[in-house]
Amino acid sequence: LGNVQFVICRDGNGGLHAFHNVCRHHAALVASGSGRKSCFVCPYHGWTYGLDGVLQKATRIGGIQNFNVNDYGLLAINLATWGPFVLINLDNKDITSEVENSKEVESEWLGSSSKILASACLDQNLQHIARREYTINCNWKVFCDNYLDGGYHVPYAHGGLAAGLNLDSYSTMLFEKVSVQSCQSAKLEGKENFDRLGRDSVYAFIYPNFMVNRYGPWMDTNLVLPLGNCKCLVIFDYFLEASQQNDKAFIERSLQESERVQ
Repeated sequence: LGNVQFVICRDGNGGLHAFHNVCRHHAALVASGSGRKSCFVCPYHGWTYGLDGVLQKATRIGGIQNFNVNDYGLLAINLATWGPFVLINLDNKDITSEVENSKEVESEWLGSSSKILASACLDQNLQHIARREYTINCNWKVFCDNYLDGGYHVPYAHGGLAAGLNLDSYSTMLFEKVSVQSCQSAKLEGKENFDRLGRDSVYAFIYPNFMVNRYGPWMDTNLVLPLGNCKCLVIFDYFLEASQQNDKAFIERSLQESERVQ
């Protein structure tokens, strides 16, 4: 996040933790990528940390005076959860519990839009299905502006998507840090039995660079990261309701349709 290296993990009891991804000895990274591990081992000198951040082993420290392993655990970062999302807060303040932080997320992150987004986007049955990344030759703010034009570009840039929407029903609601666009789906007569859009669609922009899109059984998120003045990276993550998670044909075709829209 910016220039800060961090790692998020679950311990053996399912507890969620976030830490600065820096060994307390000589500042090497203790983790990279994603996967399953029982501990973090620094590749530089072998210092070993539990998934709760506690220093379990410091190599060749015998005879060092006044060394207390409890003083050298990974530095924790405040985190909170909202639906399938894990959020971290890098402010230098006392570490509080995930539950306590999560109670503040709606008011601090989403403001008065939280109830609308909770009803549209919070579904505990949503599971992560896929990730797609796109490098685009434009300033990151241009991508965000395009998203925020109230569907103006959809009939011209996304003809296939427009055919499945009732654009006359398109509406936009503005909140403190959030813009929520919504649209009803169109009734397509004679089309084969494939419907990834469902009855209603919600497109939420959360300042400054995050989008949440909910349609039919799907939810996808877009994170826009600047790579330079005229280049950005857009990361799409796709989530799907439990009722469709075993339908491989539906998943593959839905992702293909989404790819065409992009």
